[in-house]
Amino acid sequence: MVTWSPLGSLPPMTDEEWNKEFERYKQYPEYQKKNMGMTVDEFKYIFWYEYLHRMLGRVIGVTFAVPAIYFSAKGLIRFRPPRIVGAARTLLIGSLIGFQGLLGWYMVKSGLDSEHRLMKDYNNVPRVSQYRLASHLLTAFAIYGLSVWAMLDVVSPKRFVPDLVNKEAFVVNRLKSMARASPFLTALVFITAASGAFVAGMDAGLVYNEFPLMGGKWIPSDIAALPVWWRNCFENATTVQFQHRLLATITSLAIGTIYTANRFGKGGTTWKALPPRVRLAINAMMAVVCFQYALGITTLLTYVPTSLASMHQMGSLTLFTTSIYFMHVMRRLRL
Repeated sequence: MVTWSPLGSLPPMTDEEWNKEFERYKQYPEYQKKNMGMTVDEFKYIFWYEYLHRMLGRVIGVTFAVPAIYFSAKGLIRFRPPRIVGAARTLLIGSLIGFQGLLGWYMVKSGLDSEHRLMKDYNNVPRVSQYRLASHLLTAFAIYGLSVWAMLDVVSPKRFVPDLVNKEAFVVNRLKSMARASPFLTALVFITAASGAFVAGMDAGLVYNEFPLMGGKWIPSDIAALPVWWRNCFENATTVQFQHRLLATITSLAIGTIYTANRFGKGGTTWKALPPRVRLAINAMMAVVCFQYALGITTLLTYVPTSLASMHQMGSLTLFTTSIYFMHVMRRLRL
């Protein structure tokens, strides 16, 4: 879709309308440089993907806005204590949803501009800016994360004192350490997802389809091919893939360390002494990160088929969910 309306529009209904929309599409680089010779039926296929994505975004906005307006009118959302935090969070989520729609179009525009610097840098291959793609994805993650946190606040609104066997000091200290570390772990998952967005935006998963080496080396020879060093981190496909591998490995090791240290610490007594909610959160993170890491390798080795790539993206969101749950549980502990 090469046009955008804030409130949306009806899709083409007649053959004449489809042909008119197709003629608009032909004026832009994606058709001229990538899809030359595409038929109207083939155009309909990609059009419906984009159209349904945009309409789903608007449905999400309406689904959020209508209850928010209703509860505000009823006085249930107020910028006064004790509801000020909830009101601020509601306003933030709503603002991000609106911003997300604008950002989505800003991202799409970069793929329609033949003069865009990044398009020229990649042999005039039409693509949206990886910077804008990553921003669009991370805004979605932020909206989702805030919504999950709000849900957990409703499900578990009060802090609780864990039932620790004999109040062992080492268990209390371990819990305090995990509570301090939990925000950093969630941030690490978030940053890893961001690096994945750059991989997707640049098709960097097609550069070195081997693991664990890249071109037979631990550090590929073209990792610093661009003269401006920082651009390698965002515009060199080799470096982008390397960063994602590294961040994914660090994230996996961090979660694995938390699991192993608690599951097998002091002969297994640490695990038994942990509160059930904490054990559940750690188990969930460990299970998801193992699946996600293995899926990432499989996706890479099989040259990034769309089905596996989509599953891998969903896996990153699932891992993000478990890390938020872990952080929320640790914040609710009263030690």
